[in-house]
Amino acid sequence: MFRVLINVYALSPERGSEPGMGWNWCVRLARECELFIITEGEFREEIERKLTVLPQAGNMHFYYLPVSDRVRRMCWNQGDWRFYIHYRRWQKRALSLARKICRAESIDIIHQLNMVGFREPGLLWRIRGIPFFWGPTSCKFEFPLAYWNDAPVAEKIRIWLKDVISRIQIRFSPSVRGALRRASAIITASSDAQCLFKKYAGIETVMINETGAFPFSGVPRPAHEGLDVLWVGRLNLYSKLPGLAIGALRRTGNPGIRLHFVGPGDDSVLRMKAERQGVADRCVWHGQVSHAQVGELMKASDVLLFTSVVEGTPHVVLEAVSNGLPVICFDTCGQGDIVDDRVGIKIPLSTPDQSESDFAEALNVLYSHPGKREEMQNACRERSTELSWDSKVSRVVSLYRKMCNL
Repeated sequence: MFRVLINVYALSPERGSEPGMGWNWCVRLARECELFIITEGEFREEIERKLTVLPQAGNMHFYYLPVSDRVRRMCWNQGDWRFYIHYRRWQKRALSLARKICRAESIDIIHQLNMVGFREPGLLWRIRGIPFFWGPTSCKFEFPLAYWNDAPVAEKIRIWLKDVISRIQIRFSPSVRGALRRASAIITASSDAQCLFKKYAGIETVMINETGAFPFSGVPRPAHEGLDVLWVGRLNLYSKLPGLAIGALRRTGNPGIRLHFVGPGDDSVLRMKAERQGVADRCVWHGQVSHAQVGELMKASDVLLFTSVVEGTPHVVLEAVSNGLPVICFDTCGQGDIVDDRVGIKIPLSTPDQSESDFAEALNVLYSHPGKREEMQNACRERSTELSWDSKVSRVVSLYRKMCNL
């Protein structure tokens, strides 16, 4: 059994996003490996409560390095650059602790798990003599500029600066370059990220999405007329392009198609757009709802329309597949890797105008061919198994064996 030292800043058995991703990797790796886990500890009570009922808990040894509540608030306020100063300090503490663990335990592998952004490879790569494993890591830049014409000026500046800084960091950041040189294996979270690592760093990587599907929970849709389309995301995050969904709905010219919006953010601008385009009566605004309610909406819907152009691996797309919900999306980022023609329809990146037409055509196809829709719903069972957490962890353990020549 491998003894693996894992650096995973965010970890929780009861949360989504980074903490949930960290937990799902660790809890499954612990079935085949003995883990020594360094984490921040914001969710320590949740972790320790879960360990009391977890069969593999004996293979999970936790080391907590807590930060202040102020730093935690910075962490969850996406875009607060001050957090990265504190995160760097935390990684220095983690390196010191990791060296002590390596002296006390016979560690076979060091694994930098999250945060998943490529700018954040931690510092454990500085420990020599033990294979270092990095990933899944996400690399998201080169925003498709054809889609930013309608963005506010401030958003255009932010996108441009992020792209420039990202190109500099992947080439010249000492931490990134050090991790790239030191890693025995690197996993990238999408094929787009894989291509960017190759393009800017000349590094070959293994592609495994950072998040996995859960066991298939799809149920037959209740008989009803029309097509209920679900859109889930942050309404005010420009890269999600919710306005594109409204434009596509108008272009369907089909009164039997209804569009359900779910997510946080001010929806007033989108409501006005729906009014102007004459589809307000076909839009339903749910606002921010619980994760359980999203699942119920998926079970009641016919298709997920996912219009984002900049993503890692979107949890909502994997959840849709797990719920037997076909997906219409762009052929890019993690969603492009998840969705194949068995479970959805992908359209190419082009221009907003062309994309509205392409999405509208896809919606009309699924409206007009309920049999095709049903085939996709049924195919989600097989696809969710292929994308499951267990299948991904199995691939990682195989990489461990390869790294250790076993």
